[in-house]
Amino acid sequence: MVKVLISKPGLDGHDRGAKVVARAFEEAGAEVIYTGLQATPDEIADIAAKEKVDVVGVSLLSGAHNTLMPKVIDKVKAKEGMEDTVFILGGIIPQQDIPGLMEKGVSGVFGPGTPLEEVTEFTFEQVAMAKAEKMAEQAMSDMANKASNI
Repeated sequence: MVKVLISKPGLDGHDRGAKVVARAFEEAGAEVIYTGLQATPDEIADIAAKEKVDVVGVSLLSGAHNTLMPKVIDKVKAKEGMEDTVFILGGIIPQQDIPGLMEKGVSGVFGPGTPLEEVTEFTFEQVAMAKAEKMAEQAMSDMANKASNI
C-alpha cells in the first residue's frame, strides 16, 4: 500500500483542496496522513520519516511555492531512508515556475480542476518507478559485491 503525506505548509489557511486530494488518495487505496494547517518543513520531514511515507504532497495557495517546496524536499530527503520519496505539489502555481520546481525534485504539479484520478494515477506510477529503480540499484550493488568476493 502506498503511504501519502498531505501537507499545508506556510500561512495559507485554506485546506479544502488538500482534504479533497487526501480523500481521493484514500479512495484509490492509499494510506493517507494529513499534517493539518501551517506545518513547517521540519514538521513535514519529521512526520514523513516517522510514517515512512512514499509520497509527500504539498498544497500551496500562498505563492510561497518557490521558497517552501525546496525546503520541504531538502528536509525530507535529508532523513534516513527518505531519499526516494516522491513529491507532488498542488495549488495555483504559475506555469513559468514549474520547470524550476521540477529541477528541485517535484515530480508533478497539479492546478485547480485537475481530475483527481489523474493525480492519484500519476502519483502511483511515480512511486512504482521509484521503487523499481531502488530495487534495480540494490540488485546491481548485490551483484557487484558478489563479484568482488569471487
